[in-house]
Amino acid sequence: MKKIEAIIRKSKFSDVKKALHEIGINFFTYWDVTGVGNEQEGHVYRGITYSTTDIQRRYLSIVVSDPFLEKTVNAILESAYSGMVGDGKIFVSEVQETYRIRTKEKGTDAVN
Repeated sequence: MKKIEAIIRKSKFSDVKKALHEIGINFFTYWDVTGVGNEQEGHVYRGITYSTTDIQRRYLSIVVSDPFLEKTVNAILESAYSGMVGDGKIFVSEVQETYRIRTKEKGTDAVN
């Protein structure tokens, strides 16, 4: 099993969620996060400069069985893409074990 963590633009979340549902990923966790990126510009509004170094993003955490890894990553890559700086990042790591609390199932049965 693999854990996929993705940091994406908030504006792309609906597209990513739809793409994940289309490939059969119906359970994942997400939350709003703030990070610091490569953008160093400030925006000026009515003579006041506002920092844009703190970037609002959405963080997704998805655990999938190994056969779903590639199509899940590709769904995120395609749906989160805008071609501009700040599209985000995807991290993949190994999951040693998974348990479903309600049924006490473990392994891939607990993920699906």
